Amino acid sequence: MKGYTRSTIKAYINHNRRFIIYIQKNLFSIKMDDLNDYILYLIEEKENTHSFANQFISAFKMFNNLILELDGINKKLFRPKKKKKLPKVLNKKEIKEIIASVGNLKHQLILILTYSGGLRVSEVVRLKISDIDTDRMLIYIRSAKGYKDRYTLLSQNVLVKLKFYLKAFQVHKYDKKWLFPGQNKDRHLSKRSAQKVFKRACKKAGINKDVGIHSLRHSFATHLLEQGVDLRYIQNLLGHKSSTTTEIYTHVSNKNFIEITNPFDNL
Repeated sequence: MKGYTRSTIKAYINHNRRFIIYIQKNLFSIKMDDLNDYILYLIEEKENTHSFANQFISAFKMFNNLILELDGINKKLFRPKKKKKLPKVLNKKEIKEIIASVGNLKHQLILILTYSGGLRVSEVVRLKISDIDTDRMLIYIRSAKGYKDRYTLLSQNVLVKLKFYLKAFQVHKYDKKWLFPGQNKDRHLSKRSAQKVFKRACKKAGINKDVGIHSLRHSFATHLLEQGVDLRYIQNLLGHKSSTTTEIYTHVSNKNFIEITNPFDNL
């Protein structure tokens, strides 16, 4: 009823299930110490990230609000401070090699669109043929994260491949008209399948960096910034609610660093 995505609902249920198995006591007698012990257990013993622990806190708060109604617990729950990790970015040469390593046109186009549009994996697999606006050279992203619609860029080079793909694969004949249908043509390709395509491509291209398909989105933003595109435009293209989220790319861009002469070179 709150409009959470399927993945969020699944994650929240799993978090609370794991907590219930761990705590092994009457849930209506839970104290702050129980929750703090479990959060420390997640971080220190299970070596989960602070983000994972924070997601558990959100999941438990929802569970408490709706079911347990334990007085005062939610207000006292402190969130572990998130580690400020920089996004993992691929350079243009690496991206070119990854894309070139994919022989299947459909799989290649998934990676190309993810990079060239700065898309999340959930967005690229849910694209429909009607989302491609060839007149305005834009891609329409429907109900993205936070249920926000937005437009992003459509590359001229991508459009050529896209037309060839549509002609070869005849996806317009299927009822749902997903751009990337799965084995069941009424459903779109799964996120897991797209992630596997990327991992296989990296292996074949000899890219040994610890990156996932989301790194293509990070790379898109970073490369735009290095080209001199204003941060506000990048924020709109990515669909970020806050400019602070987009500003993280200033820490991985070499735009300013490249103009600095290393003092060692002047010795």
